Amino acid sequence: MKRVFSGIQPSGNLTIGNYLGAMKNFVRLQHEAQCLFCVVDLHAITVPQDPAALRQNSRNLAALYLAAGIDPEKSIVFIQSHVPAHAELGWLLQCIAYYGELGRMTQFKDKAATKDVVTAGLFTYPALMAADILLYQADLVPVGEDQKQHLELTRDIAERFNHRFGDTFVVPEPYIPKVGGRIMSLENPEKKMSKSDESQGAYIAILDPPDVIRKKISRAVTDSDKEVRYDIEQKPAVSNLMTIFGLFTDMTMEQVTEHFAGKGYGQFKKELAEVVVDGLAPVQARYQELIATDEVDRVLRTGAERARDLSRQTLATVKERLGFLAE
Repeated sequence: MKRVFSGIQPSGNLTIGNYLGAMKNFVRLQHEAQCLFCVVDLHAITVPQDPAALRQNSRNLAALYLAAGIDPEKSIVFIQSHVPAHAELGWLLQCIAYYGELGRMTQFKDKAATKDVVTAGLFTYPALMAADILLYQADLVPVGEDQKQHLELTRDIAERFNHRFGDTFVVPEPYIPKVGGRIMSLENPEKKMSKSDESQGAYIAILDPPDVIRKKISRAVTDSDKEVRYDIEQKPAVSNLMTIFGLFTDMTMEQVTEHFAGKGYGQFKKELAEVVVDGLAPVQARYQELIATDEVDRVLRTGAERARDLSRQTLATVKERLGFLAE
C-alpha cells in the first residue's frame, strides 16, 4: 500500500476549508493507503503561542480528526512533538536545504511581512515540514495549492540527499483534490478561508453553532446578477459558495447549477446554510462525546508509539549515511 502523511497546525478553530479540503479526503484516503495524520505542534510555535491554549488546541484538533471519521485502527493519529525524530531529522535536513531556497518560500514572505519579530524557526520550518514527510517515506501528501511550493522543496531535498548519499528517501508526490482544495473567504473570494482571519465572518468554523453558520452564510458576498452559475473568473464568490454546497452534498457543479436554475441568491444561501449545518452536525456531536472522555489521549499515546516505530529506521539510515557514529 502507498503511504500518506499530512498534518494540520493546532492554532485556533478549524474551518470548513480544513474539513472539506483536508479532513474529508483524509477519511477517504485511509481506506486506500497507510495513513499518518499528525497534529503539527512544532510548526505552531514558529509564531508566539499561549502554552495553555496550545495544549488545549492540540487535543481539540486530535478530537476533530476522530470526529470527522478518521479511524485510529486504520490510520496513525499522533502529536508531532511526541515523536522526537521529527525535530532531529528537521535539523539534519536544514543542513541539506539551501538558504536561498528557504528565503524564496512565499508563505514565509507573507507571514514575515505581518510580524514585528520573525523567528529563525519561521524561516527554517519548511525543512521541518520536509522531515515530517520524509521520515515516514510517504508516497503521497495531501496539500492545498498554497502548500505546493513546500512539497516541491521537500522533493528537492529528498533528491539532493539521495544523489549525495545514496537512495534513502521516497520522493513524495502531491495529492491535490480537483475540487475543494482551496475554499475561499466568505468576505473576499480572492483570499483562502483561514482560521486566523481577523474577521470571524470570513470563515465558518467546524464547531460554529447552527445559528452562527446561518448568519455568516446570509452575509457572504456574492455579486450583482443573481444567477447561481459556476464561473471562477467572473463569479468567484458565488463559485466558492457553490463549491461548498457541492462538497457537502456530493453534487457536481453542473448539478448544483441545475438545482438552483431560476432561483435567486436568497434561496441558494438558505439551502446552503442548512446543508452546512446538517453536514457538520454529526461531526460536532461526535467531537463533544470525544472531548469529554480519555479516548483522545489513548489514541494519541498509541499513535505516537506506532509513529516512533516507523520513524526509527529512516532516522538511523540517514544518520549512518551522513557519517554519524552508531549508538
